[in-house]
Amino acid sequence: MDFSNLQVIPGRPYPMGTAVYEEGVRFTVFSRHATRVWLALFQRIDDMQPVWEYEFDPQKHRIGDVWSIYVKGLHAGIYYKYRMDGPSDPKNGHRFNPNVYLLDPYGKAMVGDVHKGTLKCVTVHDDMDWTDDQHPSIPLKETIIYETHVRGFTKHASSAVKAPGTYQGLIEKIPHLLELGVNAVELLPVQEFGENLLGRCSMVTGEELTNYWGYNNIGFFSPSGRYACSAIALEHLEEFRNMVHALHYAGIEVILDVVFNHTSEGDERGPSLCFRGIDNAIYYLLKDGAYLNYSGCGNTVNCNHPLVHDFILDCLRYWVAVMHIDGFRFDLASILGRDQYGNVLPDPPLVRRISEDPVLRDIKLIAEAWDAGGAYQVGSFGGVRWAEWNGKYRDDVRRYWRGDSGTRGIFASRITGSSDLYQNAGRTPEHSINFITCHDGFTLRDLVSYNRKHNEANGESNRDGQDENVSFNCGFEGETADPEVNALRLRMQKNFMATLFLSLGVPMILGGDEFGRIQKGNNNAYCQDNDISWYDWTLLDKNCELFRFTREIISFRGKNPVFGRCRYFKGESNGVPVEATDLLWFDPAGGNVDWSDHATPLACRIHPKENRDVGVYMMFNNTEETITFVVPPGRWFERINTALPSPKDIVPFHEIANSPSGTMELEPRSMAVLTTV
Repeated sequence: MDFSNLQVIPGRPYPMGTAVYEEGVRFTVFSRHATRVWLALFQRIDDMQPVWEYEFDPQKHRIGDVWSIYVKGLHAGIYYKYRMDGPSDPKNGHRFNPNVYLLDPYGKAMVGDVHKGTLKCVTVHDDMDWTDDQHPSIPLKETIIYETHVRGFTKHASSAVKAPGTYQGLIEKIPHLLELGVNAVELLPVQEFGENLLGRCSMVTGEELTNYWGYNNIGFFSPSGRYACSAIALEHLEEFRNMVHALHYAGIEVILDVVFNHTSEGDERGPSLCFRGIDNAIYYLLKDGAYLNYSGCGNTVNCNHPLVHDFILDCLRYWVAVMHIDGFRFDLASILGRDQYGNVLPDPPLVRRISEDPVLRDIKLIAEAWDAGGAYQVGSFGGVRWAEWNGKYRDDVRRYWRGDSGTRGIFASRITGSSDLYQNAGRTPEHSINFITCHDGFTLRDLVSYNRKHNEANGESNRDGQDENVSFNCGFEGETADPEVNALRLRMQKNFMATLFLSLGVPMILGGDEFGRIQKGNNNAYCQDNDISWYDWTLLDKNCELFRFTREIISFRGKNPVFGRCRYFKGESNGVPVEATDLLWFDPAGGNVDWSDHATPLACRIHPKENRDVGVYMMFNNTEETITFVVPPGRWFERINTALPSPKDIVPFHEIANSPSGTMELEPRSMAVLTTV
């Protein structure tokens, strides 16, 4: 366009960011400590120098700490950045550099390459009202979460989609999600992130490594253009919205993994991309000018500063109101509760405000209730509006199925909703997001194939990632053709899937686990934008037995509402006849469980009234021996047995053939479920 006839008049101090009107665009940005501010407009994405630049007049264009101008003659789709001057005084937290072009913290769209220095903001017209989209509004207790990476889900050639690695590609795989039975996708970060290239190469392939996961945001309002078919101006916004609409139409909610705890600017050695150059002393936790690092990524966002507090709330509201997101999973959420000195607050104002915000009242709030600074708040984060990733569920269930001695009691607590963590705070099983695996760690197949991490491809000499994975390789380290080892691995995967979906709480499955996706023992594949992380869809046919089992166990859960109940079992008779007790625990001989015993086999009975007149009897054998279990009196039907081959491993009621009576032998490392009808 022709930039020669633009006219500038004073703007207004709200809202932040840009506002596109019929005759022009208003630009509004906050900086308390800047002394000079410039708006820079660019002709092309790759341009390093602006085609037009204008310096704000602090007498005309500043109200309080907000700088704003209205530029007549502009429209949507204009590339822009800012420059700011002010004190260069790192000791006191100020790192202004007038030679650096900066991104708008409220930029609604970004295009270009952050590594090449060409990442730019784009002016966006607010024409995003939805007329035909509705939130599925699935109750949390009925939610089945599928965690996945947008690119990795379909990037592999075997995905057979027309637009691999994109928002559109994910749309093409919605039939798979529907067949599996999930009703929510939790997407690894899709907000624009920086530090794409990591500056090192894989020690295995020699290829340059990238920040594949995206836990390094810089554009908190902008969906990443990396996952779009085209991202020249505003196309990626529409592609993202199309994905959300398609998922909603299929009855599937969209939960975003959001990273408000740090940014991609890193520590003092990192680049000035946005916040550091706009007002470093406001946006980050500092001590004598040095960055406090509770995120493990070089810096920590000053979340409870009132201005940053407002920024985060504005961002969350935008994704809900404009992009129609159904929920958020907050990465390292304990940082949301740290004050300006890094102390964990007892009642953090930001966490409380998110809970009470009127725009956010109906959306799902999920906390990763810990951080890299030592805060661990599983069971105590945020109150009744917040659910939590239950890291203790993951570890305790893994320990049980590994066969660790003395794990019977804690396993029983985990599969019945972790009342030891949540009940005393007035919370319920639905506050526990149960998971066996997630993006961070082994896949389910690797969990039963490796005792040790194998991260050599990350270029850090296998020093990165967790050393203890609570895993069991079934007798051989790595992939093998041994049929006995592979049979045990399949059984163990079924055990984990059955445990997950028969536990009280909200189940979350790692994408690809349903068909045995592997990462070759890499438990920290954050930098692997390649076959290590991409879903190999040929495994869907190869491991069809596992997929069928996972699909059927999800269906079994849905047909037995007792597993989605929002109250804890009492687990005792209280004077009521034993047969009417909601849940009873047994040892294999049918007697009362000695919880102090180090033995681990276990059984439990759920009374029919707790399950719409369907009694349930679950038996768990995590030992290397065949165990004989006593079956309660009555007529029971074998519905699930992880030791049996498909289709006998999980049987719909109308196909039931086996009706055990008296006793039942459970093979080593297996579990079974009986029902009365």
